[in-house]
Amino acid sequence: MTEQTLAVSGAATVRSRSRRVSLAWTGTLPFLVFFGIAFAVPVGYVIYNAFRVTTTFQPLGKDGMPKRNPVTEQFITVTKSAWSTANVHASLHGAFHVAMINSIKLSVISAVIACVFGLFLSYAIVASDNQTLKNLSASISAVLANFGGVPLAFLFIATLDTNAGVLTGFLQNHLHFSLKDDLHFQLQALSGLVLVYLYFMIPLMVLVMTPALEGLKPQWAEAAENLGASRFQYWRLVALPVLLPTLIGTLLLLFCSAFSAYATAYAIDQSFALMPLMINDLLNGNIVSNGGGVGSAIAFDMMVFVLPLTVIYSLLQRRTSRWLA
Repeated sequence: MTEQTLAVSGAATVRSRSRRVSLAWTGTLPFLVFFGIAFAVPVGYVIYNAFRVTTTFQPLGKDGMPKRNPVTEQFITVTKSAWSTANVHASLHGAFHVAMINSIKLSVISAVIACVFGLFLSYAIVASDNQTLKNLSASISAVLANFGGVPLAFLFIATLDTNAGVLTGFLQNHLHFSLKDDLHFQLQALSGLVLVYLYFMIPLMVLVMTPALEGLKPQWAEAAENLGASRFQYWRLVALPVLLPTLIGTLLLLFCSAFSAYATAYAIDQSFALMPLMINDLLNGNIVSNGGGVGSAIAFDMMVFVLPLTVIYSLLQRRTSRWLA
C-alpha cells in the first residue's frame, strides 16, 4: 500500500470520526436545550436576583420637594439596582434563620429515622424467599415514594388532626387517650411533620437499598464462613464496608428530599417556618421590602445545601457500583 493510499485512508477515517462526533452532538442538542430552559436559566436567575438589590426613590427638585411629571402631575419614581449581599445577609437572620434551623432539623431527623427503618425493611425483603412478597414490596414502595403533596397531607389530617382526625377522635372517645396531652403529639408540630415525611421517605430508602443488598455476592458470605468468621463479623468487616457508600449516599438523598419538600408541609400548616414556605410567603406577600430578592437568596441558600450533597451522592453511588457490578 502506497503512502498516498495511506494518507487518503487516514483522511477518510478522520472525516468519519468527525461526522460521528457531530451526529452525537446533534442527538444531545434537545437535551441541552431542555437543560438550559428548565435548569440553567432558572438557577442563573435565582443567583442573579439574590445578589441584586433594587431600591425605589423619588428625586428632589431644586426646591427640595419631590419632582412631578409635567404632564400627569404625578410624583416621579426612579428605580436603581446594585450588586449587594444584603439579600443573602437578610436570609440568614431573624425569622429566616429560624426557618433554616427548622428545615435542617426536620430533614436530618426524618432522614436518619427513614434510613434505619428502611434498611431493616430492605434486609427483611431481600432475606425472604417469597418472590411474590418481593414484587409486592417493590410495587408498594414505588407508589408510596411518589405519594406526597396535598393528598398525603389530607390523609394525615383526616386521620391524626387534633380536632378532626378519625383516629384521634376514636382514641379520645373510647380509650380516653389524647395524642396531644398524653404524647405531646401534634400534626402541625415538628414531630407531626417528621411522621408525615416518613410515609414517603422510608419507601424511598427501600427502593434504593434493596438493589444494593441484592448485589451482595453469596460467595463473600461463604468465604467469610469458611475462614471462621461469624455472621456478625461478616456484616461488620465485609458487607457493611461495601454498603457504606450507598448508606451515606442514600442518607444524603433522603435529606435533600425532605429539605426541598414543600406542598405537604404547606397543606398541613402554612405558618410552620420552613425555607420553602418562607420563599412562598415572600413571593406572594408583603413581608419585607424587596421580597423577591430575599426569596431568591433563600433559594440560593438551599442550593448551597443541596447541590454539594447531590454531587457527593453521585460519587458514592459510582463507587458502590464498582463493588456490586
